[in-house]
Amino acid sequence: MRKYIVEFFGNFFLMISIVLSVNGSNSLLAPLTIGSMLTGAIYAGGHISGAHYNPAVTLAFWLRGKFDGKDFPGYLFAQFSASIVASIIGLFLLEDNAPIEASAFSNEEVISAIVSEFLGTFVLVFVILSVATSKTTTGNQYYGLAIGLTVVGISYVFGGVSGGAFNPAVAIGFMVIKMMAWSNIWVFFIACFGSSVFAALIYNYIDPERN
Repeated sequence: MRKYIVEFFGNFFLMISIVLSVNGSNSLLAPLTIGSMLTGAIYAGGHISGAHYNPAVTLAFWLRGKFDGKDFPGYLFAQFSASIVASIIGLFLLEDNAPIEASAFSNEEVISAIVSEFLGTFVLVFVILSVATSKTTTGNQYYGLAIGLTVVGISYVFGGVSGGAFNPAVAIGFMVIKMMAWSNIWVFFIACFGSSVFAALIYNYIDPERN
């Protein structure tokens, strides 16, 4: 239960920082705000739950053999429910700055969004696997900073194309408060989960511990 609680609060503060910073007056600095919040949450909860805070990361950890599958439902419930609650509270706090309801992607935008979410999620998951699941990096103190800075980077590079979820739970949160159209949910699920599988397979293949 402690792991699920940590995953809930980690996802909650990640999501509420996204909603408030993206829709605030300093939206250009949103990736820095989000990355900073995530970094703190990772250091706070990493020793308890592994600080996944992302269903795609949980899937990659399982494929790496670093996660017990029996915890899968609990992690997913904590991650998705936290994002939904945080989005609703964030919308309440925004008041007059509430986001305008987003329209569905056009056919051209769908392709660009899938590619962007796939690439961004791949980089994020690959970095996490590298700093958090390898014996060669065990005990390092930079893991949280590496992950947080990666989120900053992919948000600036790809966020303007796809909306910058890189996380199925974040995508659901966006849709609950209409920052993204529900008809686009499949884009994020396919891109994020598919990228997670690909990143795990690639890392397993090049893993320096692999014989």
